[in-house]
Amino acid sequence: MSTLWEERAEAWIAWARSTNDSYWSYRDSFFQLVPAAGDRTIEIGCGEGRVARDLAVRGHSVVGVDAAPTLIEAAATADPAGEYLVADAAALPFEDASFDLAVAYNSLMDIDDMDGAVREAWRVLRTGSRFSVCVTHPVNDAGHFEPDTGDGAFFVDLYRGRRRYDEVWERPGVSMRSVGWCYPLESYTRGLGDAGFLIEAIREPSAPAERVAARSKALRRLRIPNFLMLRALKPA
Repeated sequence: MSTLWEERAEAWIAWARSTNDSYWSYRDSFFQLVPAAGDRTIEIGCGEGRVARDLAVRGHSVVGVDAAPTLIEAAATADPAGEYLVADAAALPFEDASFDLAVAYNSLMDIDDMDGAVREAWRVLRTGSRFSVCVTHPVNDAGHFEPDTGDGAFFVDLYRGRRRYDEVWERPGVSMRSVGWCYPLESYTRGLGDAGFLIEAIREPSAPAERVAARSKALRRLRIPNFLMLRALKPA
């Protein structure tokens, strides 16, 4: 999957830094699940660095890792004071218990070895630390609206199992091909539990009213959630 992200890195940078992406509407909900800054935070799958930059504004000392060199270069250019490394999420180049917070914003579903990445997050976290996660909501990936409007019916095509996701997003002046994996809720909760985490918060944030008002298709976000957000604890 890292090769695919490297191939479309420039397109992703343009998309992520435009107003088209939903990050700008949902980030406040996510940061409600992110603990206050401690000594050292790792962002797993940092992409071009927008979450890391927002974390830094909130006082975090962040290390961002991603498998795509072009994305890491873009992140470092946008944030010269930050620390960004090319690394495999399932084989992090850090010692055990070297961070007190891990963050993965919309990256776990793009990592081939998702369970391995969760285990690595556990390994590099100190006891009592948290792992804050956002992923595309499993229900959102499971079906489609017909017709594709705010008032269309939602049909479930397939929910269980790991499935490939491959879709082109189009907005005025920007096009982005997104490729990743779809998982049911159990895959995420089982992965966290098997690694040793205790899930302490689950959220399904609503679409902000202004975003719904701006685009008719966004009306469907009032009916099914776009994202699933979780916070997990590494217990003593």
